[in-house]
Amino acid sequence: MRAAGTMRPAALQAASPALPPASDVTLAEILAQVRRLEVTSRRLVRDILAGEYGSVFKGRGVEFADVREYHFGDDVRTIDWGVTARMDAAYVRRYVEERELTVLFLIDHSASDAFGSRIRAKIQLATELSAVLALAAVRNNDRVGAALFTDRVETFVPPAKGKRHALRVIRELLAFRPSHRGTSLAAALQFAIRVLPRRAVIFLVSDWLDDGYATELEIAARTHDVIGVQLVDPRERELPDVGLLTVRDPEGGAWVTVDTGSDAVRQRFRERAATFDSGLASRLRRCGADVVRVRTGEGYVGPLLAFFRRRERLQAR
Repeated sequence: MRAAGTMRPAALQAASPALPPASDVTLAEILAQVRRLEVTSRRLVRDILAGEYGSVFKGRGVEFADVREYHFGDDVRTIDWGVTARMDAAYVRRYVEERELTVLFLIDHSASDAFGSRIRAKIQLATELSAVLALAAVRNNDRVGAALFTDRVETFVPPAKGKRHALRVIRELLAFRPSHRGTSLAAALQFAIRVLPRRAVIFLVSDWLDDGYATELEIAARTHDVIGVQLVDPRERELPDVGLLTVRDPEGGAWVTVDTGSDAVRQRFRERAATFDSGLASRLRRCGADVVRVRTGEGYVGPLLAFFRRRERLQAR
């Protein structure tokens, strides 16, 4: 468990189904996984998500290019009064059309994300959800990239266009096995700020069990559209009544014995989880980022649709 306000329920992280090491997975198996995931994702994108994605994430329409001297007939609304005052002559702003977006997935591969007590582990949920969003982005003619991180960025696929590139991103997501166990959301955000010179959409997919990233998140959100995707497993929110249980923090390595037979202990665990969730949502919004919560024991289409429709309503105001 971390002491500085984050909750890593070591209580059940030890039960996490370990992903096989990369050396145990053949290229043929990875390609078969990519194909299965593509087929499933393609149906979801085509039938459900494509329209919602396209209505929420749009190019900005126009982007400032430069200024030039005013010519008779130019729209006076395009006059740059600051430049005009400095140059002693009228200057107008010129714009270029900006139709495409860049979408970057920052995906947390720390040890806590390997945990899952239901249908899938958190990192498997992150991979499936990111694959769906990547294909939706490609369908919208956007550029897609991914950075996979632990306490540092370990793999980076630069953003590019096209379905073939999106499938490469998905292949990397499936094949990747982390070299480190820790988490640094700050390092991932710093990396994104460095590699994205222009405004982009950033999906930061993590269980958010970390501290010290608020400054980087705020800086990133000033330029980019940052969406925090929170991965949650039910066993991180509700302890089972199984008596004394000795458990281990998967990242820090500390062992602790928990009396899960105590109603008071289970209640404190629930309360701490609820406090963490509400605090995280408030922190992200205060920093200028949005948030969507998905659970390993449930489908992710519902939360994504709810998120898209909420964003669409806000944009329509």
